[in-house]
Amino acid sequence: MNKTRSNLKQGRKKRRKVRWLRVSMFLLFILLVAGGSYAYSVYHNVALAVSKMTSPLTREISAKREKQVEFNHSDPISILLVGVDERKGDSGRTDSMIVATINPKTKSTKLVSIPRDTRTLLINSNSTKKRVTKINAAYAYGGIEETIDTVENFLDIPIDYYVKVNMESFKDIVDAVGGIDVDNKYAFELDGVSLKTGKQHLDGVQALEYARMRHQDPLGDFGRQQRQREVISKIVAKGKSFSTITKYNDVLNALEKNIKTNLTLDDMIGIQSTYKPAAAKMESIQVDGEGKTIDGIWYYLVDDATRQKISDELREHLGLAKETVSNLDQYSY
Repeated sequence: MNKTRSNLKQGRKKRRKVRWLRVSMFLLFILLVAGGSYAYSVYHNVALAVSKMTSPLTREISAKREKQVEFNHSDPISILLVGVDERKGDSGRTDSMIVATINPKTKSTKLVSIPRDTRTLLINSNSTKKRVTKINAAYAYGGIEETIDTVENFLDIPIDYYVKVNMESFKDIVDAVGGIDVDNKYAFELDGVSLKTGKQHLDGVQALEYARMRHQDPLGDFGRQQRQREVISKIVAKGKSFSTITKYNDVLNALEKNIKTNLTLDDMIGIQSTYKPAAAKMESIQVDGEGKTIDGIWYYLVDDATRQKISDELREHLGLAKETVSNLDQYSY
């Protein structure tokens, strides 16, 4: 009898552990909107780690929304995923930007990677000065708030949540899951790291340069975006393994040091239970444009017609009526 009770008690503990593993790992799902879990065994540790990651915005709701989204109503949501290159003595710039719209009713997710060199108007609610430059400079001028406002203006959609990853320390997360396996297409050397072509196992430092390289990739920034998504997906895959679960403290420590988000633990639990099926169908939308040098600086130019097309698709996916995007062509030349 005592043995049976002990087994039942252990079974209940195991089920609770698995449940919270799924919930916490959903943070990595958000990074790629692809599902998955990172490991932990004690709820208190997870709650503490998430509290360190949580960094609310000054606003409560996007100006492009009439009311706050509600998970229990299965409202479609949008998340801005940014990789920020923050180094000593530098305020930092966004190294990558991915907008994800998630619709649980259609069980689908749309991903838009915005090239870092895209020329646009930066939006800062605390300044009347008009800055027209590369979109990745928004973070240097006004942090995550200006980055979100600028992306909202560029695509004319609300951004409900954000997840910011420190790219410089991204290697810590890769090392925490025991490294990743990739099939490298182009041999290159960057910042003292040399990678050959073919299948190989990368540690954190190597994975960081693999995700950063673009000049030796024929696809340039688009090739880098693909590798960044690949690295994150490989981390998610490793996060599901039993070997990673046994090292949950390393994973939690890496995440809490390198990730900031306005999602709370309750938000993550709500999203995990309602929005996870949307990862079954993912579609990538490419931002078409052309390169042009203006005043000695190379920019990626995206015309208003292209922005309108992308905005229409994303707003429909979010259940919002179509709107005419702001005129940014006037800033193209």
